[in-house]
Amino acid sequence: MYLAHFGLNELPFSLTPDTAFAFSTRAHQEALNTLHVAADSGEGFIKITGEVGTGKTLLCRRFLATLPAGHVSCYLPNPNHTARTLLLALAEELGETLPASATEYTLLKRINDTLLHLAAEGRRVVVCVDEAQALRHASLETLRLLSNLETEKRKLMQVVLFGQPELDTKLAMPNLRQLRQRISFHYRLGTLSRDELRLYLDHRLRVAGYRGAEVFTRGAIAALHRASGGTPRLVNILAHKSLLAVFGVGGVQVERKHVRLAVRDTDGAPSNSGFGWMKWLFR
Repeated sequence: MYLAHFGLNELPFSLTPDTAFAFSTRAHQEALNTLHVAADSGEGFIKITGEVGTGKTLLCRRFLATLPAGHVSCYLPNPNHTARTLLLALAEELGETLPASATEYTLLKRINDTLLHLAAEGRRVVVCVDEAQALRHASLETLRLLSNLETEKRKLMQVVLFGQPELDTKLAMPNLRQLRQRISFHYRLGTLSRDELRLYLDHRLRVAGYRGAEVFTRGAIAALHRASGGTPRLVNILAHKSLLAVFGVGGVQVERKHVRLAVRDTDGAPSNSGFGWMKWLFR
């Protein structure tokens, strides 16, 4: 790999969501602020949507890592469950061990008792559901029913849904209108601007240990932004492959031609998807 070549301690453009590499773009900071304001209110559902690769999982982890003391966090990364297995997963996140054969009634009662106990201690429960567009209708209805649990003062549980735009389409269905009406806060994540992209690249390289001059030239950044559309995941893929291309020829700076090689080697990048404007992108 190119770590020693560029003086890096670790890969700067890994696809694994790592809060150590978190970069506060305008959109991500606004979304994080929205999450904290909503969590502080303790009311209703919160919905965060964004296209594939815009950093929803990283945002979720940042949010969970920065919750104030007194909050109990539950993270459900694989929501493609039946309603009962969703309850089992939630009970496990709350520290309750129940047999897989437990009925929905048993699960609901145990979860309710646990939430009441936590509320009596003055603790708030926040449940974050990642990839929420994959939730089945019955599971969404189960979450809505769980959100009914409350004391005279406040809800016992708050739910944050992180999902792709398909989640909006699903929630627009008439049979889910009761849940849709309970979404009190929502935010749509955007992509990186070109100026943010330059800072993003520099930030990740510095966190990975790089201490030299700028690696990506202005032309490379422009080409990378056009080719990725500012989507962080695609930026990471193309930036990583661009560094490999530079390393392969013994260079020290990523130029437009290296980004072109990375784009040609990447499924899903615009040049491999029939976009006519790519023919002049790297002229």
